[in-house]
Amino acid sequence: MVTVTIRGERKQVPRGTTYESIVSEYQKEYDDTIAVVAVNGKIRELFKKVTRDCRVEFFTLRDDVGHKTYVRTATMLFLKGIHDVFGAEAARKSCVEFTIGRGIYVNTFGEVPVSEKSAERIKERMAQLSEEKAPFMKHSYPIDDAVALFQKMGMEDKVRLFHYRMSSSVNIYQIDGYCDYYYGYMLPNAGYVKWYEVVPYKNGFMLVLPTKANPTQVEPFAESKKLFETMESAMEWGRTAGIETVGDLNDQICNGSMSDLILVQEAEQERKIGEIARDIVDREGVKFVMIAGPSSSGKTSFSHRLSIQLRTLGKIPRTIALDNYFVNRELTPRDENGDYNFECLEAIDVKLFNENMVSLLAGERVELPVFNFKTGQREYRGDFMQLGANDILVLEGIHGLNEKMSYALPEESKYKIYISALTTLNVDGHNRIPTTDGRLLRRMVRDARTRGASAQRTIQMWRSVRRGEEENIFPFQEEADAMFNSALIYELAMLKTFAEPLLFQIPREAPEYYEAKRLLKFLDYFLSVPSESLPNNSICREFVGGSCFNV
Repeated sequence: MVTVTIRGERKQVPRGTTYESIVSEYQKEYDDTIAVVAVNGKIRELFKKVTRDCRVEFFTLRDDVGHKTYVRTATMLFLKGIHDVFGAEAARKSCVEFTIGRGIYVNTFGEVPVSEKSAERIKERMAQLSEEKAPFMKHSYPIDDAVALFQKMGMEDKVRLFHYRMSSSVNIYQIDGYCDYYYGYMLPNAGYVKWYEVVPYKNGFMLVLPTKANPTQVEPFAESKKLFETMESAMEWGRTAGIETVGDLNDQICNGSMSDLILVQEAEQERKIGEIARDIVDREGVKFVMIAGPSSSGKTSFSHRLSIQLRTLGKIPRTIALDNYFVNRELTPRDENGDYNFECLEAIDVKLFNENMVSLLAGERVELPVFNFKTGQREYRGDFMQLGANDILVLEGIHGLNEKMSYALPEESKYKIYISALTTLNVDGHNRIPTTDGRLLRRMVRDARTRGASAQRTIQMWRSVRRGEEENIFPFQEEADAMFNSALIYELAMLKTFAEPLLFQIPREAPEYYEAKRLLKFLDYFLSVPSESLPNNSICREFVGGSCFNV
């Protein structure tokens, strides 16, 4: 017998008892399904067994690690469905590319007929495996054996990935004879995967899954055409460059061709910024460029680079910080925890902003406000502005795409830009990299450099940041006249050098430790890229330092 401590209660269980068996005794006390456990501070899957005295904590599908486990398990079950219905080659060639809203886009590259009938057949097979509670089994293979296995299966992306693994073994999951590699944890069996939808879309399917906030509800898939086109364009650029996965990137690093790759992608980004500037100038009557995007998208550097391009076309860009239109601190709304909510629209004096912008559009001279963040009060310091014939206002703020923010301005006077770091590089064909991971690492590195904030603090704040994005930015992204992807295909390898020491500082007993450990494991896939060859106007410089824009 061994002693297991749960919520301060000590109980005796036979050695070799699965954590799933222990969880079953407590599940009725939880509204959401328990997905994984932490054993003495280390995440363990439910099919693992108790071997010694330990302290056990539960994580449900509403927790971050539990939700990620559900997504990962559902993805493997979906690929197993393709494998069983359309064959091993179809599953091998299918690529889990990126997410659009609640849907994970899986490109089947013509191996599976894209139709409602195909979607139904895949769903039926998934449901059958779920009803049978087909177990997910985890086996540890010596690295050479794993390479040989995936070579035999024709999965060269995994072979390249394992080539750069320093560990002597690798964990491989199996369900009903189908093998695959995933980084992260799995649910014990397919019976846990109850909530999903399969929608035929473009060259593949959308696997639509619940959110962390509502883990048992699948909302209808909402199409985002502009976002999809932007993501697909980035995927195509990666294919053309020969870099679709981390293994491909590591090959390029080893080949010594990173300097050329950096220059090529920076030139590609500059070309796209130039095209946006040209589109702005060619549209008659545009006086306001509204730039919005989620945290750590590189909005500031993008604004500077766009302003330079506008100057080359004969325009005079003038910037206005929307933060200067914050309402006085005592009028700032509070969230459900009683904290100031600076990200809601009501935190901005929208009426004053529109009055000032309408006056500027009419050619009047306007004194603009300055917000004093120390006192929390709006001030006037003689900052006057009047627009000339060639002047264009560049405004950056999270509400830039929301029509309520600029309701009084004529539609033809506005040009809206959505910017985000839309990561399309993936670990391998079946393991995607969430765009939020790239932005979180960007913010972590920048906050430590510019604000002295710890990685623990950045992770701690991230949930609140993400909630603000979900409410105030993402619903309006399709309203943009242009979308710009600020992600660089090599940047995670560059951020690695800066982020790893910050993540290692998070103590084991901290709640943020689990996320830190996940990110460290993720960064371990990458070889490092030094930042010396990064141009000083690169958007990545906004985070690692050395930007010519003083950001």
